[in-house]
Amino acid sequence: MSPASTGASTIVGAVPSLPSVPASSVPAPDSRMTPGGPGYRRMSFALFLAGVATFALLYSTQALLPLISGDFGVAASQASWTVAAATGGLALFVLPMSALSERYGRRTVMTASLGVAVGVGLLVPFAPSLGTLVVLRAVQGAALAGLPASATAYLAEEVRPKALVTAIGLFVAGNSVGGMSGRVITGWVAQEWGWRVAVGAIGVLAVACAIAFRLLLPAPRHFKAGSLAPRVLVRTVRTHLADPLLCRLYAIGALFMTVFGGVYTVIGYRLTEAPFSLPQGIVGSIFLVYLVGTVSASTAGRLVGRLGRRGALYLAGGTTAAGLLVSLADSLVPVLLGLVLITAGFFAGHAVASSAVSRTATTGRAQASALYQSAYYIGASAGSTVGAIAFHAGGWAGTVGVGVLAVLGVVTITVFGTRAARRQTLVAAH
Repeated sequence: MSPASTGASTIVGAVPSLPSVPASSVPAPDSRMTPGGPGYRRMSFALFLAGVATFALLYSTQALLPLISGDFGVAASQASWTVAAATGGLALFVLPMSALSERYGRRTVMTASLGVAVGVGLLVPFAPSLGTLVVLRAVQGAALAGLPASATAYLAEEVRPKALVTAIGLFVAGNSVGGMSGRVITGWVAQEWGWRVAVGAIGVLAVACAIAFRLLLPAPRHFKAGSLAPRVLVRTVRTHLADPLLCRLYAIGALFMTVFGGVYTVIGYRLTEAPFSLPQGIVGSIFLVYLVGTVSASTAGRLVGRLGRRGALYLAGGTTAAGLLVSLADSLVPVLLGLVLITAGFFAGHAVASSAVSRTATTGRAQASALYQSAYYIGASAGSTVGAIAFHAGGWAGTVGVGVLAVLGVVTITVFGTRAARRQTLVAAH
């Protein structure tokens, strides 16, 4: 029989040919960034600086509220609007800004947002009245809306999934450093030269962070431009709001921030009054406890790895509640311990919830993150306003009461989520 009829090779010793594998069936290597890989450190540091600038600007007046109250002759509930207006502006504009980032790119929108916010920050010290100051702060918050959702969407696209919680934790850690440095700097500067020079110093700090951020952040490699059509945005938002898990995460973010916003809006008033009567510089230094938040946020990935997402949320909520109760003491040491626990619990819970949003949403990540950020900063505005009103009505115990109710909400939602997950597992098993 001829070689042709048997299929044998006419070449002695030839290796039998193997079936060809279509190129499309071979998975492409994952080119997204991972810890230790190219560009990861630059990216992490750039977004860390963006987080520093965002929180330093957003809460630049919070530690200064007693001085602002004295300068303009207003009560704590009125002065607190300089914080609520900024967080409220961010909450209102974060969704439209996320849509712009889908069309024009994450890095472009983050750069423009930070630039505008820094520019407004340099005008804030010259506000002639409380009304003008509140308006400028609202504009500043609206400008900053381009940062949080775009940053988490950028990370979800450019970082491998297993490293996402850690990467977002580092961004949140930048938030904590920004919040801390802003309050510490303003406290000491204001003690010597007044609140206007203090917020001006934060503006200069933010300029430096913005320049370094733009120089360091790697160009996106996995971004795909989306549509700006309103119907597309509405459809995407509706899809996210129909997802029970995402809605629970949004509510958890809002409730955690209600606690945090209320506590840190009012704490300056409490510590400058009897029995503490601390000077402004010392009150500003109290915010060094934010360093605890830096650690808890950056280790959120390991926490989730050990306890799972819901276990980490239970621990964060319990830690926050314990801090609130400890802070009721009329002695400085327990108050500081309470702030440490509140800060650690809040930043851990925020890092876990925000990273879970990025992993849950497979499409429209910027909108999913924007909805989380919107809920989060609505909680901040509500917390700062309601916390101040509660403090005026019932002292520190009133503010703590608001916080405890918010933590109970976090625990209740997490319990509901745990039961829903168990039901889904049982249904799938049958």
